[in-house]
Amino acid sequence: MEEIKHSHVQVRGLNLHLAEIGTGSEVVLFLHGFPEIWYTWRHQMVAVAKAGYRAIGFDFRGYGLSDQPAEPDKANFLDFLHDTIALLDLLAIPKVYLVGKDFGAIVGSMVAAAHQDRVGGFITLGIPFLLPGPDGIRNHLMPNGFYINRWQEPGRAEADFGRLQVKTVIKNIYTLFSGSEPPVARDDQEIMDLVPLSAPLPPWFSNEDLQAYASLYEKSGFRVALRVPYRTLGMDCGIRDPKVTAPSLLVMGEKDYVLKFAGMEDYIRSGAVRQFVPDLEIVFLEDGNHFSQEKLPEKINELIIGFLDKYKKN
Repeated sequence: MEEIKHSHVQVRGLNLHLAEIGTGSEVVLFLHGFPEIWYTWRHQMVAVAKAGYRAIGFDFRGYGLSDQPAEPDKANFLDFLHDTIALLDLLAIPKVYLVGKDFGAIVGSMVAAAHQDRVGGFITLGIPFLLPGPDGIRNHLMPNGFYINRWQEPGRAEADFGRLQVKTVIKNIYTLFSGSEPPVARDDQEIMDLVPLSAPLPPWFSNEDLQAYASLYEKSGFRVALRVPYRTLGMDCGIRDPKVTAPSLLVMGEKDYVLKFAGMEDYIRSGAVRQFVPDLEIVFLEDGNHFSQEKLPEKINELIIGFLDKYKKN
């Protein structure tokens, strides 16, 4: 990724790591999920830059090469929302195309609903429009051993992850999240126990990729990552009567385990999501999973660039 330039910028008192490529006047801001950092968008950033756009990805506070907040145990989704807007202000970007994956789609949803004038287009992968709160991820309707329920318990994921090298933790989570079933442990298991030690990496995920993620989580740890998203999913973000006015695109893999979250598939396929995002196109990828941007980069690049070109300023 030699073409991508890296820097740090001070945003709301923290140095956030920025990855950037391209010089186009139209800006695409990529928001990562877990267990990811900016690197998850490496294929898409290069592609949209070649298509004439300026691509920016950053590590959220407490992730990757960005600073840890002074009080990590108080981090929440509103911090990530305010950081995103403050970053756009600092870079003098009045309007942006947002691309969010996993919980980055939740941050993007907050930005698109609360700051409609700053968003020219809104794309999400793996998660539809959702806000934090009881009407978002309905993990209370999932089994007790559901991974989100487990990771919301103070200290439980820390103990589970702490038994293993960081590299193994990342490998296990990638393996679990690549499947079509939500990770659920028995009462006598922890989530990390669901992956055999001999389990291979997904074929589209190289040892180099694994090392890139692992080296950065070795630096940052999982303290903020467990807090946001998992332990603040139920928070009230204060956005009332949310509506996304920007043209939007949702890309879901047919094999994405998120489709089997309580109520999720119906929310998407019934079109109920359009009550919040009226101008929404939904695309299902037959071979897609929760990491379609890495498993099927050419297809995701095509969808993103096609969307951007459709709505860019003439």
